[in-house]
Amino acid sequence: MPLQAIKFKPGIDRSSTSLANEGGWYDGDKIRFRLGYPEKIGGWVKDNGATGSGPTPPSGSFWGVCRSLWNWISLAGRNYLSLGTNLKLYVQDSADGDLYDVTPIRLTTTNAATFAATSGSSVITVTDAGHGAQTGDFVLFSGAVSLGGNVTADVLNQEFEITYVDATSYTITVSVTADGSDTGNGGGAVTAQYEITGGNEYYATAAGFGAGGWGGATTGFTSTGWGLSAAVGVGVQLRLWSQINYGEYLMCNPRGGAIYMWVPSATPSTFYRAQILSSTNTNTQDGTAYWTTDSSCPTVCNIVHVSDQSRFTIAFGCNDYGSATLNPLLVRWSDQEDYTTWAPSATNQAGSFTLSAGSEIIAVTSQRQEILVFTDAAVYSMQYLGPPYVWGFQQLGSNISVAGPKAVITASNTTFWMGEDKFYVYDGRVQTLPCTVWQYVFNNINRDQHYQIHAATNEGFDEVWWFYCSAGSTSIDRYVVFNYSEKAWYYGTLARTAWLDTPLRQTPTAAGYDGQLFYHEQGVDDGSTNPPTAINSYIQSSDFDIGDGYQYSFAWKMLPDFKFDGSTVAAPSVNITLRPRQNPGANYGTSEGGNVVSANSYVTTRQYNVQQFTQELNIRVRGRQMAFRVESDTAGTQWQLGVPRIDIKPDGRR
Repeated sequence: MPLQAIKFKPGIDRSSTSLANEGGWYDGDKIRFRLGYPEKIGGWVKDNGATGSGPTPPSGSFWGVCRSLWNWISLAGRNYLSLGTNLKLYVQDSADGDLYDVTPIRLTTTNAATFAATSGSSVITVTDAGHGAQTGDFVLFSGAVSLGGNVTADVLNQEFEITYVDATSYTITVSVTADGSDTGNGGGAVTAQYEITGGNEYYATAAGFGAGGWGGATTGFTSTGWGLSAAVGVGVQLRLWSQINYGEYLMCNPRGGAIYMWVPSATPSTFYRAQILSSTNTNTQDGTAYWTTDSSCPTVCNIVHVSDQSRFTIAFGCNDYGSATLNPLLVRWSDQEDYTTWAPSATNQAGSFTLSAGSEIIAVTSQRQEILVFTDAAVYSMQYLGPPYVWGFQQLGSNISVAGPKAVITASNTTFWMGEDKFYVYDGRVQTLPCTVWQYVFNNINRDQHYQIHAATNEGFDEVWWFYCSAGSTSIDRYVVFNYSEKAWYYGTLARTAWLDTPLRQTPTAAGYDGQLFYHEQGVDDGSTNPPTAINSYIQSSDFDIGDGYQYSFAWKMLPDFKFDGSTVAAPSVNITLRPRQNPGANYGTSEGGNVVSANSYVTTRQYNVQQFTQELNIRVRGRQMAFRVESDTAGTQWQLGVPRIDIKPDGRR
């Protein structure tokens, strides 16, 4: 029997049995397809930038779990990256790489806070009758004086996480242990600035005592106590930020909260807090007035957006004029080129519209000359018409689901999204996106954590990614990818809570757990550790018949075909094996294969045009069907599979 080429169509297919999918790939992790052939994905490195302001996080560079990333350039040419976590809002300046805490201030009290210390303890009790804080909130003090001993003014005049609250007081933990001389109260001129209350890391499905924070949850600035139903506010329990730039300004909104705006300072490395947009007073930073907003500005909304056309600031799911109650289907927009004017009149283009299909606006994205608005039952096209109607709404499809606010992404002028039970695509019309790994994804997904799902692009490889929680997990641990040029699906395991693919930065930026930022498609290893460790990548084919599958065959030689371009070690290698099976229902027999080692040193020569490696592997594999597997678990190795061949001869029927 002549040499048999091992070549499979691109993409992983789990829609049928392994044998029925003969000629395809059946399983894999940390791989992608390019020009029809599988290869290992690129590596990642960790951002080691220090926090520029605020208390030191327990680990990593920022507090909380990041669910939103946004990148833009200021008029001064400074490259900003904004991070919205469940606890804080940060801005990173590329000039120094540091993260600066710009979390909005909810409340400022003056001459009201006093401190009480206990000798031998670092826990300080703060009394401030109107604090309105919850456990886990952050407070910043200034103007305090020494308590008389170890707890000096410098120790107190910092930012702290609140560790316990009651009606009129709360506790913080300082960096020193109080002694018997710490009998003062901090003086009578203390200013306390309370940041907006944070949200949960994940969605709590229960109602009652265990749902949400210990002291209740906050929607906007209204606190609700125990017994809050989980159905009341997905934005209450899982903190999701929407972020978009208005020129060089950043518009941002925690789902279910107010709209805020952050204005870059004229002085590099001087970062001020984001300011609430709905204030009827002049908002100031460094003594400069920036805006005065009319009283009709939304005070609570689910998503804030800025249109590319004519630049309107738009609130999706917000309170109506003269009401403080959030209408989850209401869309409101400011006057053109004016985020301060929201009250409609004959002299402006401010206005509103209430959608009719569904019960809540879930997600929003821009697509060419329109804005796509997703409710829990339909998708709308929002297009600018000009006066007097300003914006028009057309329903593009009904009985359409969307998994969550971050489950929608646009790539190559096409919008893709994950629904509750399938994938969709919009390229001028709404269609179901056929998926060869549908069962693998939707039969092992935590549906209670759909709001954690986030979509991402990796346009350098023509990919759309979705990160999600597997069944039984409340943390993101898996991803699924659609390659829109190859029309191929593949998947893997990776914990990333947010992802941003932007032309303003060299490679995609992603957030992981424990306060870490990562830059992907850099290197070939897992840079979350020091030193970097190997990425374990593999791909396995579906079963294929040897010959016609009627008789047993014996494979005795394999001729590999690989590229190792991009590797960073002297002798990169992969392991390849053949896994025999006697019948479709039988277990795999003893696998045989070996290591394929490159003869080209990618440390010294970097001669990418020299493709030399192990030429032949001697094997002994007998069966009716076989599966082919490639695996790499060595640091510094990058590989791409070509068309290997196996030498086979008949071996009887038994």
